[in-house]
Amino acid sequence: MILVGDIGATKTLLEVGTLRQGRWRPAFGQRYVDADHPDFDSVLRTFLLEWEAHHGSPVTIARACFGVAGPVFDNRVQMTNLPWLVDGDAISAAFGIPHVRISNDFAAAASGIEMLQAADLVTLQPGEPVVAASRVVIGAGTGLGVAYMIWAEGGYRAIAGEGGHTGFAPSTPEQLELWRDLYSRQGRVVAEDVVSGPGLARICEFLGRREGKSAALEKTLPVDDAAAAITRAALESGDPLCSRALDLFVSCYGAVAGDHALAVMARGGVYITGGIAPKILRRLLGGGFLAAFNAKGTYSGTVGKIPVLVVTNERLGLLGAALLAAFGTRV
Repeated sequence: MILVGDIGATKTLLEVGTLRQGRWRPAFGQRYVDADHPDFDSVLRTFLLEWEAHHGSPVTIARACFGVAGPVFDNRVQMTNLPWLVDGDAISAAFGIPHVRISNDFAAAASGIEMLQAADLVTLQPGEPVVAASRVVIGAGTGLGVAYMIWAEGGYRAIAGEGGHTGFAPSTPEQLELWRDLYSRQGRVVAEDVVSGPGLARICEFLGRREGKSAALEKTLPVDDAAAAITRAALESGDPLCSRALDLFVSCYGAVAGDHALAVMARGGVYITGGIAPKILRRLLGGGFLAAFNAKGTYSGTVGKIPVLVVTNERLGLLGAALLAAFGTRV
């Protein structure tokens, strides 16, 4: 059996299964809220006990791969937005798993693109795809993850990094005003400060301050999940302030995604992943995302030929982790 995991700052997905004929076939899977556990070992221990309770005997795991939100060094990750250290060698020793690989979560997500079905994708821009051209996988959730996919030696290789922590480059007067507001409060502004769940909350607060509604916002927005409340208010209730915040968020998201697409000339496609995109799909289809994505001056026409797709399958990271566990870096 293969054990795979997608470990983010908010939730962890775990599955055991087999990889047969190029398809991941899960035998058991669970979803956990990270805040309910002190560390990843606690999550994994709970998962294995739940397997045993469900199946009546322990599971024998030959290989494991975990996609973890943060940079990987020496097969371990000190997570960026959660105080967890996920150490592959320590997990191998503690749980008796012969081979444990730790991957960046977006490297795993990028690797999983090959296993998606047509039903897992919604096209924002069909573009003119080029075979074996570079790809970008980018997704907003608790943070902002980015990975590139480069064709080499007959297959794609995922290039992980911390693209969400590159500087946020405003591309409109309103985005510049947002940047100035955030900079005055915190100093350097990175893409993740704007394009993420907490970023949506910051955008709404910025607009509220500008319109003199900050006091009312503080009373109405929940502390634990302000982004979800803003999204619901915008999409379900048509709240004017929240709608403007979501529109500005979508514009910033498109601009950042387009910058990364331009950086590697991603004629193989840009894949929008993460927890937020499926929830705001109607807004992404509304045109604001693509308008910002394609607004690249001299290269606007070229960027307009890049396919842009939204991934609606939340198990993308698990699919990629299964491939990495079985085959290594090339997919």
